[in-house]
Amino acid sequence: MAFLVEITPIAESQIEQAYQWYRDRNPEFADRWFRGMMNAIATLQEKPRRCGLAIESEIFSEEVRQLLHGKAKNIYRILFAIRESTVYVLYVRHIFQAPLTASDLEKI
Repeated sequence: MAFLVEITPIAESQIEQAYQWYRDRNPEFADRWFRGMMNAIATLQEKPRRCGLAIESEIFSEEVRQLLHGKAKNIYRILFAIRESTVYVLYVRHIFQAPLTASDLEKI
């Protein structure tokens, strides 16, 4: 079964911020990083349950999983939820960012 993948506005904004940060430092890397990120997200169309639960899953009212993307110090956690036949990308966080808390969710 193929899933539809939707990226929430929050996740889109987080991807854009990361892309701009990389672009200011190394445009070629930024473009490769962005393509890789979008390709990683696209893999969620097939077997999204292959990904483990995110540490933050307990603060959500639904199961939240994560897909890791990147290498070395440029690893990002793609946090997503599966609702029926759609995968919703909720957040994109750098591996060095602290896990989300319940109060973080209230601010968003």
